Amino acid sequence: MIPDTQSRVPSHTLPHINARIEHETQARITEAARTGTIDERLAQLDREWDTERTLQTNFAVVALIGLGLGLRNPRWLALTAGASAFMVQHAIQGWCPPLALFRRLGIRDAGEIERERSALLALKDHA
Repeated sequence: MIPDTQSRVPSHTLPHINARIEHETQARITEAARTGTIDERLAQLDREWDTERTLQTNFAVVALIGLGLGLRNPRWLALTAGASAFMVQHAIQGWCPPLALFRRLGIRDAGEIERERSALLALKDHA
């Protein structure tokens, strides 16, 4: 089954990692409200890379490396093929091998970033 766009990354992430990401998000919201740095935090969110952007860059770099190495030895073209296959798999299923690493590093999906932005804007409106 193909998961919906909003839930596909969290549904392929271990629950304790999702919980840690949510906890860190709540901590950042609380800190921005406490210190009056909501505008600065909103600016940081504008620059934050989500999982999709991070994965797209990762796939492209690996594919280019595979192509470059493939000029020396055609067997390296398998690296490009593998990266492309994982990109398709992520697009359809929302999972690929690098996703687990990126989520452990705290890289959030667009929905998670947007929820923080909405919470900060709500706090700003009530201030």
